[in-house]
Amino acid sequence: MTKITRHSRLSNDELASALSSTGEEEQALFEFSSEVKLQSVGNEVYLRGLIEFSNICIKDCFYCGIRKSNSNVHRYSLNHEEVIETVKLAYERGYGSVAIQSGETVSKVFTDKIDRIIRESKRITSNGIGITLSCGEQSEETYKRWFESGTDRYLLRIETSSEELYKKLHPNDELHSYSKRLKALEVLQKTGYQLGTGVMIGLPFQTVEMLAEDLLFMKEIDIDMCGMGPYIEHRHTPLYKFREQLLPPAERFRLGLKMISLLRILMPDINIAATTALQTLDQRGREKAVAVGANVIMPNITPEIYRHDYILYENKPVSPYNEGDELTNLEKCLESIGHKIGYFKQGNSKHYYLGRNSVNEIIKGT
Repeated sequence: MTKITRHSRLSNDELASALSSTGEEEQALFEFSSEVKLQSVGNEVYLRGLIEFSNICIKDCFYCGIRKSNSNVHRYSLNHEEVIETVKLAYERGYGSVAIQSGETVSKVFTDKIDRIIRESKRITSNGIGITLSCGEQSEETYKRWFESGTDRYLLRIETSSEELYKKLHPNDELHSYSKRLKALEVLQKTGYQLGTGVMIGLPFQTVEMLAEDLLFMKEIDIDMCGMGPYIEHRHTPLYKFREQLLPPAERFRLGLKMISLLRILMPDINIAATTALQTLDQRGREKAVAVGANVIMPNITPEIYRHDYILYENKPVSPYNEGDELTNLEKCLESIGHKIGYFKQGNSKHYYLGRNSVNEIIKGT
């Protein structure tokens, strides 16, 4: 632990050791990452209004509840007017950004629809709203088109940087290729997006050494933002049969916090989301993630009639509040840990604008 508090160049062994820490060592890690965060990105938390655009997916990933082969899913896709009305309401309520997430589809109808939403969202807010897309692997042409239409950020989760583990989580075919996933991340970065990725934490077959490698991978490819959280099983997926191998939920949750903490130390000026999966395992999961290093929260603003159909994993939390009360409640929770919401702020990644791979003076010599 003493080495972690001195610099951000850490080996796989050092990271794996930190991921295994408990008690006072774990607490010291959390306190240090909190300090790094406050010094590098401050105590403002940025909002990304999450719009779950469609649960139609051509992929068949073994861990995902909306995989193509799950016939129990009621499939849907929001229409243009529903999305635009949601964006408009979010902007009026003070959201600086929206995140449009979808199952993976590559049809022209889909890509055209997303493009129209991007342009209209920018138009009705006079370019005031930031846009994050998370719509899977697309062609280079599509990525370029969406970027030129106004998309600011793109989140494409690698899920694991271990090719061996990746192959255990996906069918062995061209549609689920590890190398294609890596290539897509490269293309997104080259196109000009603020690049985001993330991993699942606490998977069957996963070791702390693999998670340590995930952290080093994200630093190496020089991401601008991260969305990662604990793996939570879904009974209608092939991976569910390995549930006996899983860590208890409380341990997966703590491991998720340690991953956020260590990534903040490794990459002080990126954006890190407090994901819904953390909240699934702990009612105050989002606030605890913010306390140790996260600076982005993504309240679900999908029209209510669709929310029960976008179930990637089981027991996904549904807020008991309406959207106005949700923000009021979130404000109070964040105030209790010394943080505030950055209303009407896009909250773009400092790492992106300060220059990727730049030396960060904030923790130099700490």
